[in-house]
Amino acid sequence: MIAVAHDGTVYVTRREPGDCIMLRDTDGDGRANEQKTVVRKPQLHGIALDGNRVYLVTVKEVFVADRLQDGSFGALKQIIGDLPDGGQRASRTIAVGPDRMLYISVGSTCNACTETNKESAALLRVSVYGTTREVFATALRNTIGFGWHPQTRELWGIDHGIDWLGDSEQGEEVNQLVYGARYGWPYIFGKSQTNPADNPPGGLSHERWAKMSREPVLLYTAHSAPMQMAFYDSDQFPAEYRNSAFIAMHGSWNRKPPSGYEVVQLVFRDGKPIEFKPFLTGFLAQQDAGWTNSGRPVGGGNRS
Repeated sequence: MIAVAHDGTVYVTRREPGDCIMLRDTDGDGRANEQKTVVRKPQLHGIALDGNRVYLVTVKEVFVADRLQDGSFGALKQIIGDLPDGGQRASRTIAVGPDRMLYISVGSTCNACTETNKESAALLRVSVYGTTREVFATALRNTIGFGWHPQTRELWGIDHGIDWLGDSEQGEEVNQLVYGARYGWPYIFGKSQTNPADNPPGGLSHERWAKMSREPVLLYTAHSAPMQMAFYDSDQFPAEYRNSAFIAMHGSWNRKPPSGYEVVQLVFRDGKPIEFKPFLTGFLAQQDAGWTNSGRPVGGGNRS
């Protein structure tokens, strides 16, 4: 994941090495001439900057630290140590909301199953001290990318669809994330479509579960694997980009032809998403031997 500080310092977390890299341009030539590791933690993934504070999340832990003048971090203080086990979805992301609370996305432990931990396949809301914690929204398979619209302050996210339903299903879901809402996974997807492989608990029918669940606002190509999402509210790009969200699509692993491998613009009008547009492409190419890729986008550069 990527986060950018107010002074332009860029931080990149790397889950497999388990570290956070700092990149700084100290001579003003537009290139990072300083690079160093500022944190080492196994399975480190999510990062959020809040002024001169930084929040970091691994599979089960959340840490907070001061951001020092040289860009490095002070001593890490653990404020949470018991997030749910990762299972198949160990990529935790974290953000500081307009309400000054931490929002943590906890993916499902499986492709499609009935979770035993209510905090799995959910978005959590936690105090900045880690002293209070609640489930904000449920039935989200893996909403790695989420953020608040710059004008409305409404919370939006894009959820990973279920695998093994075919090349065209399940589409990646754009959801308005609302407190207390349920979003269908794993029994319902898309526009109240039924997942035939799984039955809702407690004897509920799929139809009843659908009525209890909130439908997505938009769908994107199945298996594109949406990662970090960042809203744009600056003035570097032309005006039509303002208040759009940019989403890194990591790319499919089990679809023919492949999908994703791009960065897309999610266009908003009057505070609501209306369409996707290509923004950064060219990572995917078809050759005689099949499809190849030169990269798989992940981070989106949320700014403090």
